[in-house]
Amino acid sequence: MKRITVALCALIIALGPTLAVAKTYRISVSQIVEHPALDAVRKGFQDYLKQNNIAAEYSVHIAQGNIATANQIGFQIMGEKPDMILTIATPTSQACVQALKKSPHMQKTPLLFTAVTDPVNAGLVKSLERPGANITGVSDMLPVDEHLTMVKTFLPNMTKLGFLYNAGEVNSKILLPRFREEGRKLGIEIVEATVSKSSEVYQATKSIVGQVDAVFVPTDNTVVSALESAVKVCEQNKLPLFNADVDSVKRGAIAAMGFDYYKHGAQTGAMAKRIFEGADPAVTPVETQKELQLHINVKAAEKMGVTIPQALLDKADKRYQ
Repeated sequence: MKRITVALCALIIALGPTLAVAKTYRISVSQIVEHPALDAVRKGFQDYLKQNNIAAEYSVHIAQGNIATANQIGFQIMGEKPDMILTIATPTSQACVQALKKSPHMQKTPLLFTAVTDPVNAGLVKSLERPGANITGVSDMLPVDEHLTMVKTFLPNMTKLGFLYNAGEVNSKILLPRFREEGRKLGIEIVEATVSKSSEVYQATKSIVGQVDAVFVPTDNTVVSALESAVKVCEQNKLPLFNADVDSVKRGAIAAMGFDYYKHGAQTGAMAKRIFEGADPAVTPVETQKELQLHINVKAAEKMGVTIPQALLDKADKRYQ
């Protein structure tokens, strides 16, 4: 009996790592609003961890586009004491970073942001190469020149482009001067139309009818959450509508050359895995997603009076009929 016991103990010691119960990580998520692109980011993140055998429990908070609510959620998350904080979009990332700074007990908790346009100017990190603190993530900075070139390919004679955004969203405010600069190179004047909440999207779109040749919606959470309002105005007035995120194309925009936000979330999940395995967020460079896709909605183009060049149809990664 003694020999059997000794042998069994030796076997348990040898198989220790195999028999050990895997840690289940607690991840608190703060997302500014529900819409397909941001929802795809969250799902991509969760699927990546699951597919890589990383067990996680999620506490998901949606601010419904309200900055005050986002700030409250930030402090609520600090009280949850998770193993990791995931923030989706710029406003919620800013709110959680501020809450983190005021919570000494959470200073060692990693914060990963995703779907953030410019994390440096948003005050999230010191630099893209060395973020500092315990914060890093994945940026969705738009290749503005490629977006404008795409729109110009659809509408070669375009001279004025409406830019529909929430002036209170840092991510959109950062993009505006970039669009103006690149627009000048292509002979395109950028005409602003601003909103402060999703209920204003319909009226803001109507306000530029007759003033522009087309409308462009950046990765603006407020506008994208109410995209159907902009689509309705554009269809009624034969005004072409283009977007920065491909998930908006199936909702009625003519086209977008943008990121696959599911892959964007999976890329963030891969970063989370490395951090769980010991990587230091403070010296883990901020990443960007470089792979772009062209999505085209043929029916939307017809409703808005646009004839799509065959070359673009052939080039499209995805077409909605």
